[in-house]
This record gives sequence, C-alpha cells and structure tokens, in this order.
Amino acid sequence: MTRRLILMRHAKSSWDHPGLDDHARPLNGRGAASAEALGLSAPVTVLEALYHASPQAMMQVLRQAKGRAVLMLGHNPGIAEFAHHLAAAPPPHPRFDDYPTGAAMVADLPIADWAQAEGRSATVLDFVIPREIMG
Repeated sequence: MTRRLILMRHAKSSWDHPGLDDHARPLNGRGAASAEALGLSAPVTVLEALYHASPQAMMQVLRQAKGRAVLMLGHNPGIAEFAHHLAAAPPPHPRFDDYPTGAAMVADLPIADWAQAEGRSATVLDFVIPREIMG
C-alpha cells in the first residue's frame, strides 16, 4: 500500500497591516490567486503544532494522520526542511531548495499506515510553484 502526501508552503500573505498577528493576516492578491490555482478550497483542520514547526514536529503530526492522502500546509523553513527530509531523491526543480510561497510537493510513501512514515522514503511525484499553473 501507499499513502500520498502533499506538502505545501502557505500562499503569499499581505503585509498591508504589519501590526496584525500572523494568523490574522489575509492573503495578498497574488496569494489569493495562487491559493485558488492550487485548489485550496478543501476543508481545513488547523493544528497549532504545525505553526513554525520543525521537521521532527511535522513528522510526529504526520504519523498521527488518518486517511490515504494528507495535505500538510506550513511555513518555511520547516516545510522545506521536512520535504528534503522525506524525499528519497529531490525533484529536478530549480525552486525545490528555497520552496517559495505556494510551492507544493506531491509524494507517495510505501506504507500502509502513517505511523510507519520515515525519512528518505517518499517518492516525489511532482513539485510545482503557483506561477507554473496559473497560466
């Protein structure tokens, strides 16, 4: 069996109101367009444990996941570090290392249950940045 994981960095947020708490900041115009292009209208469960999380913390959360496919959305540098930690081989994409806002990695892990997730075990199927799909 396999499990599919999508690791996505949040879309571009607005800094029009610098005094706003990070969680209260809306997406800017580019971020909203990116989120729509990436299909982020799915139901969301917000986990405080993922906010500025380390790769180790992200792995702990992932190992508790349910279902055959999981989308984890997070901040850099954690989300990029976690992608590098999971990938058996990095994708040949020039932006994989810096993992820009809205970037998403789709990968399959050869496991029957998320509790079995390990580093360097994911086969990266795709890596995309919003600009590439917005046309």
